[in-house]
Amino acid sequence: MKNYNVLRILKFPLLAVLSVALLAGFVFVAAGLWNWLMPGLFGLKVIGYWQAVGLILLSKILFGGFRGGRGRSGHRLSCTGECWKQRTPEEREQFRQNLRACWSRMTSPDPKPSA
Repeated sequence: MKNYNVLRILKFPLLAVLSVALLAGFVFVAAGLWNWLMPGLFGLKVIGYWQAVGLILLSKILFGGFRGGRGRSGHRLSCTGECWKQRTPEEREQFRQNLRACWSRMTSPDPKPSA
């Protein structure tokens, strides 16, 4: 019983240390990729650790946002079979129409490939 309590007490600090280590590793990988590719390809300067942190935050703000896996409407993107079964036929048809409208905006108006 005591081993279980010790694991419960140590779980949070261990997870915190692991999270910080993974984040630091991610930043080092991002900085390494930048320093490997960008100076040679585009003649940009080499960046340091904190510049890589800033670059990751900026890209998250510009491209990802801070919604945490939610779509533009704020709803979860994943929907299990139960979610679909609970919808009425009208809600299902409305979902299909919205999906078609979304995809029709993404397709090009000219279906012929340009030569």
